[in-house]
Amino acid sequence: MIETRATPEPVSRPPLLTVIIPVYNEVRTLGELIHRVRAVAIDTQIIVVDDGSTDGSWELLGQWPLDDRFLVLTHKTNRGKGRAIRTGLEHGRGQFTIIQDADLEYDPQDYLHLIRVLQSGAADVAFGSRYLNGTKTQVGYWFRLGVSVLNRVVKILYNVALTDEATCYKATTTAILRRMNLQCDRFDFCPELVAKACRMGLRIQEVAISYDPRNAEAGKKIRLRDGWAAACTLWRWRKWSEQATTIASSLLPARGSRQLDSKGEKCASGPCAIAARVES
Repeated sequence: MIETRATPEPVSRPPLLTVIIPVYNEVRTLGELIHRVRAVAIDTQIIVVDDGSTDGSWELLGQWPLDDRFLVLTHKTNRGKGRAIRTGLEHGRGQFTIIQDADLEYDPQDYLHLIRVLQSGAADVAFGSRYLNGTKTQVGYWFRLGVSVLNRVVKILYNVALTDEATCYKATTTAILRRMNLQCDRFDFCPELVAKACRMGLRIQEVAISYDPRNAEAGKKIRLRDGWAAACTLWRWRKWSEQATTIASSLLPARGSRQLDSKGEKCASGPCAIAARVES
């Protein structure tokens, strides 16, 4: 169900980049993060998906002015990072899409480096690597070991060499992301995207980015068990075929969609909600 929270504004030309920000209890850093994203010198559409936060994140988002470049959605209950990303992707209008965590570990100014690679035609997918910037990234031993193991799994299963499989910054065209028919719900977004990009034969290029890690006390949510789940996801999609997925989708009955305007009436066509609550 979609409930609008603002009067719809005219939809302008498509932006260059859609930034999807999944949020779960990040009230301490969310406001500053949005300021940093908006400061990037790129024409962006920002989609914030509050994933059932209970710490005031949703209320904080209500303080931001809304337009067709800033969309706020929420899940009634916590459904996981991957599901929040998929919810945001349904509303993406940019030529390219990137995922941004709601903390301050990653620097949005690095978007410029990733988008430059994609615009040049040098790659179909750009990953921001935390281990290519020439400085020692201050992460824990077990975290670094986990990333190394995942890099090795990608090499074994897909014969693709990576230095940072688990990076948050993964950018590609919005069209390619939709072709992947993502099924992720939690932290399995990253390995599913990596696996499907490899299976599609896409050209992947890593770009050096900055990184300021936080620990569990500061709110970091990923755990060692998530590394195991990522490896299982890489294994799960090792035989995935875009063609088979397309054929299977064509056999499913068409599903209707419903969009409501500010009066709760059905929209004739096109996006009409500037801010919405997506309940499930």
